[in-house]
Amino acid sequence: MAVNYGSKRTVVGAHYGLRDWLSQRVTGLVMALFTLIVLAQLLIGGGPIGYDKWAGIFASQWMKVLTFVVIASLLWHAWVGMRDVWMDYVQPVGIRLALQIFTIVWLVGCAGWAIQVLWRV
Repeated sequence: MAVNYGSKRTVVGAHYGLRDWLSQRVTGLVMALFTLIVLAQLLIGGGPIGYDKWAGIFASQWMKVLTFVVIASLLWHAWVGMRDVWMDYVQPVGIRLALQIFTIVWLVGCAGWAIQVLWRV
């Protein structure tokens, strides 16, 4: 007869695991590299920083695609972080679900706005 010492450990909370940890690190790295690229373009270009300079930086297609990748990375980074916060600190399931839905709607709205601004330049 097997003897069960202790209780079974139930891991609950914010989807603990390598996938979320790695996605936070990768998206953070993508955003950091993008920041360095933009800063390098600003410093190398010289001259006053105005609308024309910003429009010139984001006018090329490769920069628009890179910015789109960064926007997607930012959204995923924010979603994983906020989901973890809601799951760790909000215990009532109904409130947690409402906050998660609000977060998704807010992030999708921000994505639409950011892409609209990006492709207007």
